[in-house]
Amino acid sequence: MELEKYIKEFEDLEKKLSGSGISPDEIATLSKRHSYLTPLVSKIKKLKRVNRQITETENIIKGDDKELIQLAKSELEDLIQLKSTTEKEIKILLIPPNPKDEKNTYLEIRPGAGGEEGSLFAADLMRAYLRFVENKGWKVEIMEYVTTGLKGCKYASVFIKGKNAYSCFKYEGGVHRVQRVPQTETGGRIHTSTCTVAVLPEVEDVEVTINPKDLRLDTFRASGAGGQHVNKVESAVRITHIPSQIVVKCQQERSQGKNKEHAMKMLKAKLAVLAEEESVGKVTDERRKQVGTADRSEKIRTYNYPQNRLTDHRLNKSWHNLAEIMEGNFDAVFEEVKKYYENLETQSINF
Repeated sequence: MELEKYIKEFEDLEKKLSGSGISPDEIATLSKRHSYLTPLVSKIKKLKRVNRQITETENIIKGDDKELIQLAKSELEDLIQLKSTTEKEIKILLIPPNPKDEKNTYLEIRPGAGGEEGSLFAADLMRAYLRFVENKGWKVEIMEYVTTGLKGCKYASVFIKGKNAYSCFKYEGGVHRVQRVPQTETGGRIHTSTCTVAVLPEVEDVEVTINPKDLRLDTFRASGAGGQHVNKVESAVRITHIPSQIVVKCQQERSQGKNKEHAMKMLKAKLAVLAEEESVGKVTDERRKQVGTADRSEKIRTYNYPQNRLTDHRLNKSWHNLAEIMEGNFDAVFEEVKKYYENLETQSINF
């Protein structure tokens, strides 16, 4: 069995960790691998036991004792189901860990189709995400939040700091569609609008190198709700990366230096995504794949307010507690989406 190699590696690790003469750095590295292998090896050993039991049960069925044969056939069905479940659990554990999953994350929201109603929904969705983050006990830094006249959101960018924040939000990127009667509708008709979400993991300084000559730095006075200036000095910062034409802004701090620092971190996150593509200018970079054109037909999820329903179109699954979800209770939705993508990844794993 190909899985035997993990058992052997686990046993070798335990010998090394129980021995002497290894440095603290080696202990940390070996312990991390040991922690990863522990649940995997436990499931592999379970699978081996189940396979032995299946073989023994099949041998009983080949015998002459009719009473035992009947019992064995019933037990065999349960064992085959247990084997299938255990194999799925092992495949999930064999998915290579993504180093980005543990990182903090940037979240951007823009209104798409639907005019002012699209902006209002963008504000509602950001509010729901921030309540989810608050429930997690994570921290949020507002990079930029541009409002519209009816308290909608023209653009929002936030930085979320928390354990596995990127892992939690990474599947939220895409077009989100809303169906409801807008505040601006006097006839009670249901409208369809969209907003787009982009999710970017935080990157370390060593991951991205930026030539200062490629940057244009502009400063301006920070604005609050309604567009009024909230600071008498030009503390807000806008940085343009000239080769890629990526623009980032930050006005959360009163200090221009702090805003520049935050903006540079976000710029590096965006450039790191571009670096994974074949070229900086390629249309199919990760962020554009997430955002698309914001057309109503390009959707990952629909929020139907009249039916109190949220539907994720990737899973073809609906939840009928939209009002509760929009209070930040995304846990069940996020978990189902995570399982969906895990199942996709396990399809290529064979043993």
